[in-house]
Amino acid sequence: MTDVALCVHLVDDEASVRDALSFLFSSHGLNVCTYPDGPTLLAALAREPLHGCLLLDVRMEPLSGLQLHDELIARGVSLPVIFLSGHGDIPMAVDALRKGALDFVEKPFSDHALVERVQRALALAQSQREQQATQGAAGQRLASLTEREREVMQRVAAGKLNKVIADELHISMRTVEVHRAKVFSKLGVKSAAELVTLLALTGRVAP
Repeated sequence: MTDVALCVHLVDDEASVRDALSFLFSSHGLNVCTYPDGPTLLAALAREPLHGCLLLDVRMEPLSGLQLHDELIARGVSLPVIFLSGHGDIPMAVDALRKGALDFVEKPFSDHALVERVQRALALAQSQREQQATQGAAGQRLASLTEREREVMQRVAAGKLNKVIADELHISMRTVEVHRAKVFSKLGVKSAAELVTLLALTGRVAP
């Protein structure tokens, strides 16, 4: 996975707010990408994936921050989202959080508090990216298994003994042992417990 720098993707229709927040985040060593409205962000997303977190103003045209969030969800974008609002109310905040937003900040806000929340969102984004990279690597290793190795793997993960696996697949125990060793080697695991953890990570079996 290419190491792309994480960015605070700030969407606000007020240029003065974009400039002020860009300066604030940059002064704390954070990368900032600004957009004057939702469609501009969506156009950028259509060109390439976004990495980092999203800071969305609630009151915008032609798409409000909440409408933009709904569109991002529909497109499968799972970046951490923080909403900024000078007119926020409790139902709006609850709805945003229910749909997966990380935080909801009312203006005026403390610069220090906002930076801390954004740093927390970026840390979460980094964790998600690392997990995705791990899942991708595990998926590639699983794809390298032969059909017979996958059959043995699923039964080992289910906790079945070599003798039982041999009976079910109509092969010798020695053959099961060979396939089991190959599965462990290809997947980089040393035990059935590690195998179950890897499969759970890729969604192949329940943990």
